Amino acid sequence: MTAATTENVQRLRAQLERAEGRRMDAPVFPAPPALSAILPGGGLRAGASYSLAPSGALLLSLLARPSRAGSWCAAVGIPYLGIEAAEHAGVDLDRLVLIPDPGPRWLAVVATLADVLPVVAVRPPARVSDGDAARLAARLREKGTVLLVQGAWPQSEATLDVSDPQWSGLGAGHGLLEERALTVTVHSRRTAVPRRARILLPDAQGEVAAASVSVGSYRAAMRAVG
Repeated sequence: MTAATTENVQRLRAQLERAEGRRMDAPVFPAPPALSAILPGGGLRAGASYSLAPSGALLLSLLARPSRAGSWCAAVGIPYLGIEAAEHAGVDLDRLVLIPDPGPRWLAVVATLADVLPVVAVRPPARVSDGDAARLAARLREKGTVLLVQGAWPQSEATLDVSDPQWSGLGAGHGLLEERALTVTVHSRRTAVPRRARILLPDAQGEVAAASVSVGSYRAAMRAVG
């Protein structure tokens, strides 16, 4: 390849990156293996946003791996997300910023954090306009920040829903709740067919793991019981 050809390729690559508003080699932040198997790209893509079901356990499970890998994380407008729960889920508290009440300018707070932190989570108090979402998306792509939203969000990379929860550990009048199995369904604009997995969130050790019971078996058992 000649020097002129190399220069042209580099120029074209730069134009494509500007057009897409992101790096073409954007990294992927790690996720628990039970979730990475159904996430597009195997993890959380830098510069992308994800819509999550309003589950504190699901959110903390997605914050845990990046924080332990050295990435700073923030949670905005989620007052019930406590320190003890975050620590139990495996989040590195030394790399976690909590802003329970950002006030009416919550979107500006999220945008400011997205400039300096790799992973930002938020529970919007109101619907965001398409224009505001597009401007924030451009900033996310520029900075390589992952946005985790509890609730609907325009143009999300993927939507993660949870269903069919089932706790175990209790016997006939004795025992303690030890682990919860549930189904996580990922709808991605990159794939036509949703991906599903039955996982333990949490398992007996407070971690995320694949469940041995299938969704069909669980639903069949529930129908048989009631």
